Amino acid sequence: MSQMSVDWDQPPSTMAPPDFNNLLAVLRREQPARPVLFELFLNSRLYARLAADADPAWIADRMAAHAMRRAGYDYTTVWVPGFFFPAGEARQAATRSMNEGALITDRASFDAYPWPNPDAADLTLFDSLADCLPPGMRMIVIGPSGVLENVIQLAGYEALCQLIADDESLVFDLFEAVGLRLARAYQRAARHPAVGAVIGNDDWGFKSQTMLSPTDMRRFVFPWHRAIVRAAHEAGKPAILHSCGCLAEVMDDVIDDLRYDARHSYEDVIQPVEDAYDAYSRRIAVFGGIDIDFMCRATPEEVYLRSRRMLEKTASRAYALGSGSSVAEYVPDAAYFAMLRAALECR
Repeated sequence: MSQMSVDWDQPPSTMAPPDFNNLLAVLRREQPARPVLFELFLNSRLYARLAADADPAWIADRMAAHAMRRAGYDYTTVWVPGFFFPAGEARQAATRSMNEGALITDRASFDAYPWPNPDAADLTLFDSLADCLPPGMRMIVIGPSGVLENVIQLAGYEALCQLIADDESLVFDLFEAVGLRLARAYQRAARHPAVGAVIGNDDWGFKSQTMLSPTDMRRFVFPWHRAIVRAAHEAGKPAILHSCGCLAEVMDDVIDDLRYDARHSYEDVIQPVEDAYDAYSRRIAVFGGIDIDFMCRATPEEVYLRSRRMLEKTASRAYALGSGSSVAEYVPDAAYFAMLRAALECR
């Protein structure tokens, strides 16, 4: 293509019609019929741009599905409606402390906490949204954050680390209370015929290691992710792990024990996606990985070329192209559209 003729700030004019079978092929580590795109979610600006021709009366989930269709995705992501873990107050800014807003500090506060009922979640939204999806498009269900993330939100990160030493039984009960409810919510959602897969979205790591020791991850966190994956697989649906951070010490667990079908979220400072693909793609599908920092600093031409090289590298096996984590508000639209263009032109 002639790079000089491209208006990078505009989305590609045409994308392939949705066909969730292509994403399923990637999840089976087979070669899809065309390049496949994957994101956990976009940002509000992109949703508005991509759904500019939509009916303003549509609900937000339908607007998002229209935007995802316009951008060339085979699915739209949806949360389990009305199901979340009530949180304490914390200062909201560009970032927030993992120690603020804790509600559970001891056995009494654990017993008093208003635990949500996943069976009370109203899944009729799935029915109404399914009626609006074009042929070939499916929903992928996201949890209200993950097992570890919700426990940290309820107890605070530093306090959780102290509780592991001081009151291990309470820690087991806390993870069980969160994990059982999340697994049940996924179990209900995965049974819906328009749901094609689920995402276990749970950030586990810093740049150099997991947030808890690998031993404690295996004791407290992994049993509930195993239950989430099992709930998806029993419904005949694949399960995708979205987890930021360095997971090198637990990747064998992710693949061989938890049995996730794909892992999403990669950072160049931890392990570039090109290296992760070489290391793991014969055992688990690799999703995304065009680093967010790179997308912010590089030119659209550089984002296009890296995306295209990644698609060429993975042509004989399965890979889904996307950002390293999600398309945050600060990612330039031109960088995102350059990535989409690479998928369009590598058919």
